[in-house]
Amino acid sequence: MDILLIEDDLIEVMKLKRTVSKLDLKHSIVEAKNGESALTYLRSGEKLPDIILLDLNMPRMNGIEFLSILKEDEQLRYLPTIILTTSENRADLLKCYEVGIAGYVIKPLKYEDYEYKLNAVLEYWSVNQLVKG
Repeated sequence: MDILLIEDDLIEVMKLKRTVSKLDLKHSIVEAKNGESALTYLRSGEKLPDIILLDLNMPRMNGIEFLSILKEDEQLRYLPTIILTTSENRADLLKCYEVGIAGYVIKPLKYEDYEYKLNAVLEYWSVNQLVKG
């Protein structure tokens, strides 16, 4: 799978890459540090990702603002977007589902829990028909 990771925290980017590598998953990961650079990439004519992993708390454009723009775009609106966040704010969760996300995963503190959750998400999306289509 081709994954677009939108995350401004370098430690979180390294953690995700380490997990994908450790689990021996053959996914390719493109990084964007914020929503603006992610939109630039998505509109660049490059091959679209199979899924987007999106952090909510970012500078310039937060995850919900990015989602709103993404879901208004005829070509990009169907990209499965999974929130990967530390936010346990119920209002954030509900707003994200209202806008149209495919999942909401809270980043756990323990690395083993993070690894488990990330593996479950990637395993599900690697067999999902929308991605296979």
